[in-house]
Amino acid sequence: MNTAKIRLYVEQPLGPGQTVRLDRDQAHYLFGVMRQTVGAPVALFNGIDGEWLSEVTEAGKKAGALECRTQTRPLQMPPDLWLLFAPIKKARTDFIVEKATEMGAARICPVQTDFTNSERVRQDRLQTHAIEAAEQCGGTFVPPVDDLAKLGTLLDRWDPARRILFCDEALAGGAARDMPRDGGPWAILIGPEGGFSEAERARLAALPHAHAARLGPRILRADTAAVAALTLWQTTMGDWA
Repeated sequence: MNTAKIRLYVEQPLGPGQTVRLDRDQAHYLFGVMRQTVGAPVALFNGIDGEWLSEVTEAGKKAGALECRTQTRPLQMPPDLWLLFAPIKKARTDFIVEKATEMGAARICPVQTDFTNSERVRQDRLQTHAIEAAEQCGGTFVPPVDDLAKLGTLLDRWDPARRILFCDEALAGGAARDMPRDGGPWAILIGPEGGFSEAERARLAALPHAHAARLGPRILRADTAAVAALTLWQTTMGDWA
């Protein structure tokens, strides 16, 4: 069986000889869009059992099945890093979720701040974007995407063992600095387009487990800031180091 060129996320267990049934959308994608037929190789992953080379055993317009052959990659967990961000415009929020998945965030948490414009998000749609990003980037883990939560409520119940890298746009004006270099559980916090309120900034500054950092000489858009912060963290403390 040839190497698979298509990767597909499934929710069923994966293992030697395991049969995986496809739902209607997956069957349409695999057989209608990608024109795969019986015998075609497909890489499957479920975020738990690693990646498995499988073979199409049934192909139909509304359903299908594959059988797992061999494991091609074990589960690769990302560093214990969460991304907290204030949702912005739809397409750019989608971009943040996709890039956070590609760059190795272990959890993605939309937060509502004082200046957040969006009061709700489609959690299911954002989770789908995370799945699609993992399919494309070769990842074997899909980060869970939480529903929107108020930043204040989140901080009220925050475990201080997980430190917060608070990307403060008010510090912009020079080279990136104050990036910590010690490992452990972390969360990156990115604010909204309007920035953090003074009350939020004061509360974060008072937390012993919050660490303010500057991302460079210019104020970045929220989606750019998320990518920049993830890059800096990954290259100093993550699995890029």
